[in-house]
Amino acid sequence: MKEVILRGHKGARGKAEGRAMVSKKAICWLKTVDLNGLVVEKENNLYGKNISGSILVFPTLKGSTSGSYKLYEMALVGSAPKAIINAKADSVTLSGAILSEIPLVHKFDVDPTEVIETGDEIVVDGDTGTVTIMKQ
Repeated sequence: MKEVILRGHKGARGKAEGRAMVSKKAICWLKTVDLNGLVVEKENNLYGKNISGSILVFPTLKGSTSGSYKLYEMALVGSAPKAIINAKADSVTLSGAILSEIPLVHKFDVDPTEVIETGDEIVVDGDTGTVTIMKQ
């Protein structure tokens, strides 16, 4: 197994580990996923899959400023991702992650959606801004 470490910027504090789910498209918290974590937007490559408990990797947000409350609501009902990795986090996702205590790392030298694959084992450290990927 090969370990790859990405160094980014701290977004939301905390540490989490789990399996990656990678969306190649921007996510709208109000339209892409439902309250249970199911991806309902047909144009998304994760359509039909559930992001609950995953390490969610996606480029950035699209859509509404009220998305931070949707992410918080998902955390309250237990359907939020364990951690978030963004190419570039937006204020909506960032504030939602902070409020929900979901670790978030972003702003890397490389696009994480091109390095991380769905199913990779990931450790996200929002305190140091590092992402460790275990590649087979």
